[in-house]
Amino acid sequence: MKVAVSSDVFRLAQVFTISRGSRTEAKVLTATVTDDGFVGRGECVPYARYGETLESVTEQVMSFTGAWPDLQDALPAGAARNALDCAFWDHAAKQAGKRVWDLLGLPAPRPEITAYTLSLDTPEAMQLQAAKNAHRPLLKIKLGTPDDMARLEAVRRGAPDARIIVDANEGWTAEVYADLAPHLIRLGVQMVEQPLPAGADDMLGEIARPLPVCADESCHDRASLPGLRGKYDMVNIKLDKTGGLTEALALKAQAQAEGYGVMVGCMVGSSLAMAPATILAQGVAFTDLDGPLLLAEDRATPLHFDEHGVHPPAADLWG
Repeated sequence: MKVAVSSDVFRLAQVFTISRGSRTEAKVLTATVTDDGFVGRGECVPYARYGETLESVTEQVMSFTGAWPDLQDALPAGAARNALDCAFWDHAAKQAGKRVWDLLGLPAPRPEITAYTLSLDTPEAMQLQAAKNAHRPLLKIKLGTPDDMARLEAVRRGAPDARIIVDANEGWTAEVYADLAPHLIRLGVQMVEQPLPAGADDMLGEIARPLPVCADESCHDRASLPGLRGKYDMVNIKLDKTGGLTEALALKAQAQAEGYGVMVGCMVGSSLAMAPATILAQGVAFTDLDGPLLLAEDRATPLHFDEHGVHPPAADLWG
């Protein structure tokens, strides 16, 4: 088995801003595993929030010299293990002449409606973004600043009929969230994602949660679940956090068994990064796999998006 990794850059269609900063391109790593004439691919997005860089993740990928069954113990949950795990799944499917969902014993994935993320901007600009995308059934709004109420009101004016979820990216305090919550409900927001910083979110267990609160930065893999009890109603599962599809599927099953709702999210990457997550997203409460919709360029065989949502990948792309 030969392992390789390359760096790829995809231009964004427009500047993408969250409470932590802005970007104009998606920098990703593509891992490939080659054996018996078959090549499997997986993509990851190293994330500085978790102490990852392109260089550190590349080093992690190339440090792996074992077989696929060794991967879960050899590397920690994170971007490097994700790229390799998804590459191994792709390789196994190609070698078997089957799709990954067949290997998993699952039904063929169906399209899932995905959120479309509106970048953090001025209220006026966000209202224009919302109006431009008002035809989309589910909008996700990046918040996490002192001016959030004006932004939220503006988005609702721009898209009066869309379902809305919001992501504070750890940007609020308990007091700010408590003040905003009634207004979120008034404006029809259906879920709020990570309102308080991970590691400083105990207050969520002590204040009212009048709408579902979803753990993102506070939930990485199954080991995170005990720390979420009483504070969160949902978990956002991302392959780059779980360290691949294998752990993501296990986390989904355990989270649902413990009564959590599930959201399947993504970093800003290409269709190759989203492809395995379309399997994970089947039947969840919220799907947020809009990374390719934010790009100005994508993989040669991109995922297909239409009014039915994001479709499962063609075999040429992955799996």
